[in-house]
Amino acid sequence: MARYSRSTWARLDAAMLPTPGGSSRGEALFPARSARSRAGRRSRLLPPAPASLRASAAGRQGRGQLRRRQEQERELTAWRQSLKRRNKVLTAANRQRKQEWERLSLVVGVTRKYTSNEENIITEFAMAMLWKFMRVAKYSKAALSPKVKVRGIPTHSRHSSSKSVPSDFAANTPCSNTVELLGRAYPQDEYSNVTEKILSKVGKNLHNKKHHPLWLIKEQVKDHFYKQYIGRRGTPLFSVYDGLSPVVTVQQNFDSLLIPQNHASRRKEDNYYLNRDHMLRAHTSAHQWDLIHSGLDAFLAVGDVYRRDTIDNTHYPVFHQMEGVRLFSCHELFSNIEDGQGLQLFEQGHRTAHKQECHTMEAVRLVEFNLKQVLTKLMTHIFGDGLQVRWVDCYFPFTHPSFEMEINFQGEWLEVLGCGVMEQQLVNSAGAQDKIGWAFGLGLERLAMILYDIPDIRLFWSEDERFLKQFIVPHISQKIKFQPLSRYPPLINDISFWLPSEPYSKNDFYDLARTIGGDLIEKVVLVDEFTHPKTKKVSHCYRIIYRHPERTLTQDEVHRIHQAIEESAVRELGVEGRF
Repeated sequence: MARYSRSTWARLDAAMLPTPGGSSRGEALFPARSARSRAGRRSRLLPPAPASLRASAAGRQGRGQLRRRQEQERELTAWRQSLKRRNKVLTAANRQRKQEWERLSLVVGVTRKYTSNEENIITEFAMAMLWKFMRVAKYSKAALSPKVKVRGIPTHSRHSSSKSVPSDFAANTPCSNTVELLGRAYPQDEYSNVTEKILSKVGKNLHNKKHHPLWLIKEQVKDHFYKQYIGRRGTPLFSVYDGLSPVVTVQQNFDSLLIPQNHASRRKEDNYYLNRDHMLRAHTSAHQWDLIHSGLDAFLAVGDVYRRDTIDNTHYPVFHQMEGVRLFSCHELFSNIEDGQGLQLFEQGHRTAHKQECHTMEAVRLVEFNLKQVLTKLMTHIFGDGLQVRWVDCYFPFTHPSFEMEINFQGEWLEVLGCGVMEQQLVNSAGAQDKIGWAFGLGLERLAMILYDIPDIRLFWSEDERFLKQFIVPHISQKIKFQPLSRYPPLINDISFWLPSEPYSKNDFYDLARTIGGDLIEKVVLVDEFTHPKTKKVSHCYRIIYRHPERTLTQDEVHRIHQAIEESAVRELGVEGRF
């Protein structure tokens, strides 16, 4: 390319300056080019380059255009591929988005449902904004999100998209500063620490579900007390209360039991508070005062209790307790004692390790003897004759003296309950000043794990039929040996297809699935059979349960196996897929 001196460039620049008449001086110097566009005028004023240079420049320009075209084609191809992948993902997730939208609609009262692709696009933005709102509400310290607890396990529908089974609502949040639980709204404050996970357990009442292992234990204990202890009129002496609300006041849970204000058991770290005044009961003892105050002197109270605790196979934040209380008048306690007419329940003395200051030693010994005798008979009724029992002194704020009961089960000493002589101040405040009594508390899960050899406390919350069916027995006292389940969770996928016109056997499909899936398939069951009203074609829907015996399966690897079964069913069995 030609090179020019500074003076030449100055002359050319000057030629580009406009003249007073509106035209540039360049038009006068180069009149033949005055009709051309003024854009890029400087390049047009330069003398033409040699032919060889022009050819190389044209070649470079052509190669540059070719590279740009190739880049554009690559970008277009990549865009088309990403669009294809996106459409595939949207198609696969369409059912899941629909179900999530319907589930969210329950929360906000929205009734719109998917009816077309256009509506999917319109509602997708609304659903995203709703999810964003819920996530903000969930993690806000000042708000408790609407309780949407999803039970069950990840599954695949007929279109191989995952689905979840929503549970019923036990708690709602009508506004950001309250939580509604069991039909009542509780304002939140700095004490509020109950979580969605815990709220989802309220109202389950496993101890009242027939043939549940906790129900079996409760019924055995109740049956024993009904038959062994009969009142004056031939009716059971002990009454049973198993439907009391788990929401109690702090006064019921602590103050009525004489637990000091600075006691460690009151800490937020150990309890679930709805607010400063209300909480989820930490023990069934929270109902002691109310039941005694109502005039009862022999009762059993059963219910779910809530404590923040460690995480292992024997601890769970929700478990079930049974509380037992028996009060004695002077006549009832000493009526069977020879020369017991002169014995008294109370005296003015001093508190020792063996009695309270207001109790006579004779009364305490008899109450303690009756308590241990009742509980020994109970454990023998549950675990059988020949059971070895021992008692260990301990401390409870609302009993004195206090004991822990341990049993020797299969060569190992296991703690099963706590008990003691009730604090007289508690009994007096409830209106039974002329009586003395005992109380005990036992954990239903603890007894069931020992009796049925259940290794993990989380299994009591399982809805797996393989677990629940083991406890469907004709009699509550029938011996049951728990058969362990796989430690690893199942993955469930459904497959649906139209049957071929030629003869078809379910066993053919079972063999095909077993050939492809091998030991990863735990169970295959026909869950639905449908006949088209017009074509009379028959459709089968099978549920395949995948579970690896040694590790946790991922949805991706199960999806690949499931897809291979779908393809093989079409190819080898001649079915028409509906997936």
